[in-house]
Amino acid sequence: MEKLRVENLTKVFGKHPKKILQLLEDGLKRDEIFKTTQHTVGIGNVNFSVEEGETFVIMGLSGSGKSTLIRCLNLLNKPTAGKIIIDEENIMDYDKKQMREFRRNKIAMVFQHFGLFSHKTVIENVEFGLEIKGEKKEYRYKKSLETLKTVGLEGWEDYRISALSGGMKQRVGLARALANDPEIILMDEPFSALDPLIRRDMHTELLDLQSKLKKTIIFITHDVNEAFKLGDRIAVLKEGEIVQIGTPEEILENPENEYIRNFIQDIDRSRILKAENIMRKSILKLNNSQKPKIALEILDDSDFQYGFVVDRETRKIVGVVEADDLIDAIKNKKTIEEVMHLDYITVSKDEYVKEIIEKAYETKYPIAVIDESENYIGRIQRGSLLKALV
Repeated sequence: MEKLRVENLTKVFGKHPKKILQLLEDGLKRDEIFKTTQHTVGIGNVNFSVEEGETFVIMGLSGSGKSTLIRCLNLLNKPTAGKIIIDEENIMDYDKKQMREFRRNKIAMVFQHFGLFSHKTVIENVEFGLEIKGEKKEYRYKKSLETLKTVGLEGWEDYRISALSGGMKQRVGLARALANDPEIILMDEPFSALDPLIRRDMHTELLDLQSKLKKTIIFITHDVNEAFKLGDRIAVLKEGEIVQIGTPEEILENPENEYIRNFIQDIDRSRILKAENIMRKSILKLNNSQKPKIALEILDDSDFQYGFVVDRETRKIVGVVEADDLIDAIKNKKTIEEVMHLDYITVSKDEYVKEIIEKAYETKYPIAVIDESENYIGRIQRGSLLKALV
């Protein structure tokens, strides 16, 4: 279900921003407009939508307009033209009271440099938004404690902000946003000030939190690997305009133009692509109650060297066999279970290629892919792992 929609959103900085709109309509570019009018087009005619519960990443180089754009979504930047539709209401039509309620209850922002109050304790920082809303002290404290536990800061509530590491400060910023239970969270390069190891930890934290909370998140970054790791979909900005929108896989496989190709050329695909992106869905299933002769015929008719054996009742994988094993079973009157091998490897469909490569060294067989219910849904040939990285 659509949560947010942006239509022809434009933000011009300068004395007479409305006069610049016609120049944009005439097709003039950002640089031309600045040279002739001394007005800066932050974003021009931007269109996109975000689904409820989606992590939508806006990615671009410095100066591309991404921070301008995210600040338009809560009207910290008042757009020059366009619409911002949230839950079928154009928030640009809100009066002061409606906007105040919107910012208090529906949307929250996590800033790049934490935006914390150094003179307050951790829990006082988390309580701040609830205090602004007028919530009672007892409720504020209880809610803030719960939220600190959610972000892994239980026991740190009475510490001063100065006693915290960068990663912990960012967790406090995230907790403050979550404490208000907003429907939409805006995150403006929240991890860019952190060192790489802490940043990687925060990526994992955010992915884990999002899997539980299912918030609508709009995330700003200039880091292509960060964007592709966190985003359900990604919008790439260039000079205030969206060049391409798509899932990480769509952008990797079908870059819109040379700009996108250059943008993604250094991406670590092993940290982006998952098992479900590279697995072969046309799968061969043998079951443990089949006669070896029938299983051999099925295997011979396929283009697979190995066949995974599933339990007839549970449909879970119990082993793997090849043609020679089945021939041995026929000759010596054995069952499939007596000749199948148990040293196969299974991976979740959401497991990253990097993790799968490390496991692939442990087996000579294809890798079985399973879903949330541990049902067999596909296989990854060892050679496919290398192809996925090219």
